[in-house]
Amino acid sequence: MRALKSERQLGEIDISQVKIDAKSRDDIPQILRGLQYLYMDKDIREKLFVALEKLIPAGIDKSNGRPGMSLWRIFVLGVLRLDLNCDYDRLQELANQHKTIREILGHGLFEEDHYYELQTLKDNVRLLTPEVLAEINRVVVESGHKLVKKKKRKR
Repeated sequence: MRALKSERQLGEIDISQVKIDAKSRDDIPQILRGLQYLYMDKDIREKLFVALEKLIPAGIDKSNGRPGMSLWRIFVLGVLRLDLNCDYDRLQELANQHKTIREILGHGLFEEDHYYELQTLKDNVRLLTPEVLAEINRVVVESGHKLVKKKKRKR
């Protein structure tokens, strides 16, 4: 399992550059903006990956990865599944068909044909245990508190 690909592919949009519809009142763009914020803050991202690395079973080579799934992709898909309270069938549809979600997942132009199999989603997203989710939640809450403090200081 890799945290993220070390180099972007030709035609791939940096996650920090993904354009998310700010006018949309749907819940998906709101979730994606939150994920994008977590990704863009290097300190938060590093803490998230420390927590996510606990998903990797002992004795597994971290540089090889699970087929088609980086830790970032598992995290994004897990967050979507939990926040949308959706089943794996809907998650598969979103992962394969929703342009902005695919960009947040890190897919480039040349990965348009990358298809998430249902069993792959189940096998990987289920790795997010309550313990790992609790640690991720702690990291996210801490970052939220820091963000609120920054906004209060600017006033």
